[in-house]
Amino acid sequence: MRNFLTIAIFLAAAGALRAGNPGDEVVVIYNSRMPESKDVAEHYAQMRKVPASQVFGFKLTTNEDISREEFRDELQKPLADKLESKKLWHIGSDIFPATNGRPGKVVWHVKQSKIRYAVLCYGVPLRILEDPNLKEEVPDMRPELRRNGAAVDSELATLPWVEEHLPVTGLQLNPAYTATNAASLHPTNGILMVTRLDGPSASIARGLVDKAMEAETNGLCGRAYFDWRGLPTNSPLYRGDEWILASAKICQYFGGFETKVDTNESTFHADFPMSQTAIYCGWYDENASGPFAQNDVEFMPGAFAYHLHSFSAATLRSTTQHWVGPLLAEGATATMGCVDEPFLSGTPEVSVFCARWIALGFTFGEAAYASQQTLSWQITVVGDPLYRPFGKSLAALLQEQQRTHSKSIEWSYLRAVNLSLLSGKRPLQVCAELQSLPVTKESSVLTEKLGDLYSAEGMPASAVESYANALKLNPSPLQRLNIRLALANKLAELNQTREAAADLRALLDEDPAYPGKPTVERKLQDLVSRQDQKEAVSARSGGTNP
Repeated sequence: MRNFLTIAIFLAAAGALRAGNPGDEVVVIYNSRMPESKDVAEHYAQMRKVPASQVFGFKLTTNEDISREEFRDELQKPLADKLESKKLWHIGSDIFPATNGRPGKVVWHVKQSKIRYAVLCYGVPLRILEDPNLKEEVPDMRPELRRNGAAVDSELATLPWVEEHLPVTGLQLNPAYTATNAASLHPTNGILMVTRLDGPSASIARGLVDKAMEAETNGLCGRAYFDWRGLPTNSPLYRGDEWILASAKICQYFGGFETKVDTNESTFHADFPMSQTAIYCGWYDENASGPFAQNDVEFMPGAFAYHLHSFSAATLRSTTQHWVGPLLAEGATATMGCVDEPFLSGTPEVSVFCARWIALGFTFGEAAYASQQTLSWQITVVGDPLYRPFGKSLAALLQEQQRTHSKSIEWSYLRAVNLSLLSGKRPLQVCAELQSLPVTKESSVLTEKLGDLYSAEGMPASAVESYANALKLNPSPLQRLNIRLALANKLAELNQTREAAADLRALLDEDPAYPGKPTVERKLQDLVSRQDQKEAVSARSGGTNP
């Protein structure tokens, strides 16, 4: 255990814990026309200890869309007035004298602020509709950006500049883009971090903070999956692939997550056993597809899931349309999406998000806003902004889990194992250390990892033994499926065709609706044919069947 902890300390140290109650930095906003909205708000405030004086209700439309006029008069201005009257922030002026032929000006912005975050609750509108009657002078802006529709979240993020009456046509540059100092994401620097607790139902929205806090206590458990498109390097969209691949590296090298990258042009296939998902990033299908269109998605508590698509958050109320709603319905805890066409540069740079969230220990809200180049645009951020699962080092998490005898320790050890391997430790040495841990004998996760290590080292017999043991340790349904597929391959490699066929039959018995059933049946037929040939050869030679 000491060896794993040493690696964890060296490679996975996160930022120091922050002082004070972070709930004091939050205002919570609900739609007073919807009782469910108030219920979500009060639950969040109770869980995060947000002062009751910082929970505001506004009479808003109950539709997902709101007109620009309604947004301004019923949400934007009333919220700014509340923040000022409650002394949660103060807007003042700075005088900039004329220089080099440029006229002097007075700039009004937030000078002092006790709050950093705003949480919009289920029932608060999602999207500001395009107003064709609104005409603004916006020189030097590309024609395709000359739109005034926006995500409510992204528009409210510019609230510190409300007295400046910024143009709403097009977008504003985000002053916090790529920030590495979390404290700089602050209204006094021109940004209010706005996220929402939302989804297809109020109960889903309410549960987002519960799952976030569970992951903060137990660690973010599970595996990471990334899906790139394999675009040519001269494609104008290739940056999206670069973001996805960089995110995978960050999860591996800083998080120690068991990470799989799909390099096929299409998204993950429906038959891919995406077990125990902690992190997912991919692109580019219009609606939830592949494993996410099945009924057995395995999102772990606290899971972050993001699919890059221009209309991924066109609605949050559907469990089948687009991506954000379905991901939340399947159990994701945090996500981001586009309410309308943002163009690639107007989407979150997910590698920046992962670097801040995982490597630097930012909160979800901080990481989400550090990853966006633009505000007053098309991005909605869904989840608890205070969610911070990487606020303590992996070593500290392991020590805490040992003290409390947490079942989640198996996932922390898996991360430590992966970091050990990345640091140059030999796989067989890691296997020996894993086998010496008492928890391994009770963990399907760590025992499966042993099988993977033995398989990679060209030791199929040892891999078979480990996979067989992992099946006895109560794996999740999709983990069981993955283990059986790996076990069948190793048994076939050892020419144990009868045992391999029995394993695949067990797979089909356990999961008769498996989307990959035709492929498994073909493999099974091939194994049966090979076994028949073996028996025929044995009979001709007068030997006995192996």
